[in-house]
Parts: sequence; structure tokens; C-alpha cells
Amino acid sequence: MSAPATAWRSTLAQTGMELRLTARRGENVLVIIVLPVVVLLFFASTSIVPVTAGRPVDFLLPGVLALAVISTSLVNLGIATAYERYYGVLKLLGGSPLPRAGLIGAKMLAVLVVEIVQFAVLFAVALAFLGWRPPAGSGTALVVVGLLLGTLAFAGIGLAMAGSLRAEATLAGANGLFLALLLLGGIVVPLDQLPAAVAAVARLLPASALSDLLRIALGSSAGDFTPPLVLLAVWAIGASALAILTFRWE
Repeated sequence: MSAPATAWRSTLAQTGMELRLTARRGENVLVIIVLPVVVLLFFASTSIVPVTAGRPVDFLLPGVLALAVISTSLVNLGIATAYERYYGVLKLLGGSPLPRAGLIGAKMLAVLVVEIVQFAVLFAVALAFLGWRPPAGSGTALVVVGLLLGTLAFAGIGLAMAGSLRAEATLAGANGLFLALLLLGGIVVPLDQLPAAVAAVARLLPASALSDLLRIALGSSAGDFTPPLVLLAVWAIGASALAILTFRWE
């Protein structure tokens, strides 16, 4: 069997292992699925969100989908991997035929499976309880592209932190980034409601790019999808490359 085929089979085998380990951390799965649902239901049922046009759910659902990607790809993956490294689990994997890129790829694939479940739950909640309906001509393909690029971007950031920082630093940094992106990522607060200087910085973040892209895909915004798509792709490539280059087994 060729080397690429062997590497691919090793990556898929590790992906299966990552999913089994994720299933064993049931409390983490519960949090990353329940938290976005709570955020969606709470803010969509109140008048806190300063939405100038349309219903709150139309603005919030794409943002909360982005929040689900951040919580799973950056926070959950980053912290779990950091403690695997701390306890020597990654050192054992480093002695296996699995290459560093294969480990990172397996973790990203496992995260993607969890995110698909999150998206399905959030769409179901929006349909059943908030009266949301997908608009005619909504961009399903663009949602998929946003999910893939967002996963690469945020998992890359999480793995770069986990592979180069102490576990405690990754724990603090990932949670701090989550809070910052929740407030500055256009998730529950429109960027035009922020101070001009803050909004200018926020528009360069991957969270706002993903939120904007999903809003355009789901018909909540009539803007051009090219700028957020390009920005998110830059973050995805850069963060993934950084994770591969800096990731250490121990």
C-alpha cells in the first residue's frame, strides 16, 4: 500500500478514535450542543438584540451557528487536546505511524461531525420553536463552505494553542477568545452597534466573517459573499498552517 493511502487510513482510524473519546466526554458534548441552543432561544425571545430589520431569529440563527463552530472547534478541541498533551497521550501518539498533519486532520474531521449535529439541532429548534423558515434560494452550498472554512480556522487556532502552550494557558486563552468573539464576532450584537474603532477590528476577525457568510447564505443579508468568504479562507489557511508548523507532541 502506498504511503499516502496508509496515511489516509491512519487518519480515518484516528478520527474514529477521536469520536469515541468525544462520546465518552458526555458532559462536554452536552454543553457545546445546549449552550448555542440556549443563546438562540434566549436572545430570539427578547428585544435585547438591536436588530433594525426583520425578526431577531433571522439575525441570530447564523450567528449562533458560527458560535457553535467556535465552541466546538476552538474551545472544546483546544482544551481537550491541551490536556491530552499535558497527560502524555499525544507523546504516545507521536511514536505511532500517524504524522502530525494526520493527527490534526483527524481531530478536525471529528469536530466536523459534531458540528453537523449542532447545525441540525439548531435548525430544528429554529423551525419548531421560533417560526424560522429557510428563505427561497438560500445557499446550502455556501453554508457547507462556511462550515468547512470555519472549522479549519477555529480548529487551527485551538490546536495551535494546544500544541504550543501549557494546558492551563490554553484553558484560559480559549475561554477568553470565546467570550471576545461572542461579543465582537457579530454573533448577538450587530457590528454597526459597536464603536467605530472596535467595529473596524471586529470586521477582520474570523467570527464576523463566518457570521456574515452564513447570514448571506441563509438570506438574512443581501450583501456580497465574496469579502467574508475570502477573509475566512485566509484565516482557515493561516490557522491550519500555523497549527501544523507549531504543534508539539509534548
